[in-house]
Amino acid sequence: MSKILFISSRDPFSGRFSGDVIRSSRIIKLLEKHHKLDIVYLGKENKKINNKRSFKSSNFFLKILNCLKFSICLEPIQLGFFYSSNLKDYVHSISNNYDFIFCHHFRSAMYLPVNFKGKKILEMGDLYSDNYTQTYKNLSFWSPLFYIYFFESLLVKKFENSLFRKFSKIIFFSKKDIKKIPKLFKNKILHIPEVVNHIPKKENKINTKYKYSKKNYKIMFVGNLGYLPNKMACVDFVKNIFPIISRINKKIEFHIIGNVKRIDAYFFLKNSKIKLIGQKNNIEKYFKNTICGIANLNIATGVQAKIFTYMSYGLPTICSKKVASNFNHAVLTYKTKNHFAELINNLNKSKKLSTNYSKRSKEFVKKYFWMNIRKNYINLFD
Repeated sequence: MSKILFISSRDPFSGRFSGDVIRSSRIIKLLEKHHKLDIVYLGKENKKINNKRSFKSSNFFLKILNCLKFSICLEPIQLGFFYSSNLKDYVHSISNNYDFIFCHHFRSAMYLPVNFKGKKILEMGDLYSDNYTQTYKNLSFWSPLFYIYFFESLLVKKFENSLFRKFSKIIFFSKKDIKKIPKLFKNKILHIPEVVNHIPKKENKINTKYKYSKKNYKIMFVGNLGYLPNKMACVDFVKNIFPIISRINKKIEFHIIGNVKRIDAYFFLKNSKIKLIGQKNNIEKYFKNTICGIANLNIATGVQAKIFTYMSYGLPTICSKKVASNFNHAVLTYKTKNHFAELINNLNKSKKLSTNYSKRSKEFVKKYFWMNIRKNYINLFD
């Protein structure tokens, strides 16, 4: 039985419907059954309960100061938001008691002690430097965000390369991301796919309330709009696609499940047909009367977990080409904004088309249930 220290920059026990939170909590439950596991993470309270130790996040002003410090030291600015000197000191003081250190998400990697002699495992998930590069290329040259994301893309790239050298194994969700990694580090890279976040009542069966009806009226988007690519996708949909749909069918609504900043909410709520559901721990009831889920992102790396969410409820899904590349023929892909609106209208009118893509969703997602993926983590520590 190995001794493992699990480090997370997010609270795995918060119960939030968020891909990284759900995945980290599942990994923890799995490893606890097979190994001696201790968990250290940033949370609301600074306390120790059994094998869990949480450290309170810094206040806003200290986060800003940390971001400035990291940028001056040519380290990713975002690390400053998740930095805790208390967590770092604690990890360094206990690290020699463990055979493995497992860092969940690349932000947690900054807590890895330099002199740790055991095996070091990082679940990076996505290639973040690629994501930041795509982001600044999709921003206006005149926008301050263009320069922030350009600068951050360079810092993240530098940080990623250092992680490739430090860690024994690094986990990615997408094979396409792995192809972009220098061959020098390929022997360290492990592909473990993204998993379904919604857990059906029966492991191998989709438990969904989705049912085709011409009276269905919701278009669904699941995602945190604090994440710029999600925000840009929703803004583009509201500005360029939704008006076309509304002219065809005035009853159709656009629903967003996820955090939306107050300043952004003013923009979306100008239209009474746009509903901001907010962050929810249980989202099942909100999928009733839904036509489809959408993922119209122009900036995308890895595998979009929101697609698995739609599929786990049996929803037909419409994606941009960049997102759809990971899902074969299980999703619909649009070519133009008019084509996008046409696909939604067709799904609303055609039972045959809608049920066909609902079935494709159900079939595709089955192999990504946690019960089929978890063995990869068990093998990792054997």
